[in-house]
Parts: sequence; structure tokens; C-alpha cells
Amino acid sequence: MEKADIDRINELARKKKSVGLTAAETEEQARLRRAYIDGFKENLKATLDQVYIEREDGTYEKLKKKPPLN
Repeated sequence: MEKADIDRINELARKKKSVGLTAAETEEQARLRRAYIDGFKENLKATLDQVYIEREDGTYEKLKKKPPLN
């Protein structure tokens, strides 16, 4: 996400607190926030994909995703 998009998210948040947003601005804010969250998740996943656990015997094991709780 570019700095201009983050600046726009902040601008819309300030405007929402002061005077409120139009329907189009609310929609834009939701779209920008979703893009920000998706980008954050992608970066976090890429970081976690590079994590290895060192076992007591000195071997390394790639970090595994836990199964979902049902």
C-alpha cells in the first residue's frame, strides 16, 4: 500500500470524526481499509513463512500452521 493511500485513510478518519462522511466516502474508506488489512496479512504471512524452530537436538523445523479449531 502506498503512502498516499494511508494518508487518505487517515484523512477520511479525521473527517468522519469532525463532520461525517458521504456514502461514497464511506465506501472508499472501507475499500482502502480492506486493502490495508489484506496487505498487512500478506506481509505477516511472508514473514512467518521464513521462521524456523530450532529443536533441542539442533535440527530446524519450518513453522507449521495450526489446524483450525472446530
